[in-house]
Amino acid sequence: MAEVTSRSEHVYSSLRAAVLHGEFAPRQPLKPQELANRHGVSLAVAREALLRLVGDGLAERLPNRGFAVPATGDDRWQQTAEARAAIEPVMLRLAIERGDLEWEARVRAAHHRLAGTPPFEREGDRHYGDDWAEAHRRFHRALLEGCGNDVLLATFDRLWTGSELARRWSALSNPGRDAVAEHRAIEEAALARDADRAADLLCRHVSRTAADLTRS
Repeated sequence: MAEVTSRSEHVYSSLRAAVLHGEFAPRQPLKPQELANRHGVSLAVAREALLRLVGDGLAERLPNRGFAVPATGDDRWQQTAEARAAIEPVMLRLAIERGDLEWEARVRAAHHRLAGTPPFEREGDRHYGDDWAEAHRRFHRALLEGCGNDVLLATFDRLWTGSELARRWSALSNPGRDAVAEHRAIEEAALARDADRAADLLCRHVSRTAADLTRS
């Protein structure tokens, strides 16, 4: 049983990284049998990994047609951005109200790491690198952790994973976007305890990726 679980986790992690790195094109089919053959696992293990990707928002389950990479710029991203724009500013307001000095220190540290991490691993890369993506996630989560509400934080985690593919693709559709300035402004407003400005900046920030993709 442990070996089966290990294989399933390996296939899932490999597929997740491949989708996020753009190795599969938007709308490209993800065929369970081909993936099973490629990874040397059973069809059941491949399907389990694909179903986990569906749960993450990194794959779609198509009626009678198997699985596919989500399309960029479709209603999924608009709905995800709408949900994040509704929930995260509320969480940030709570964090600003409830956060202590340790919260402030975590936000500063997370922003420092993000600001110092290059978005791309190599010159000419088409997608954001793993290190930057993780630093980005940690910064946004650090901002919201001060809210002290585990249910809201779990909701954030699910929405974040579901929108990660859209964020990586958005690097292609809007290369001139100044994400560094956006993050710095959010951090400054949050640590200044300016809840109105921080919430407004965050709302615009999380809505922008979907808007960029729609225009692309």
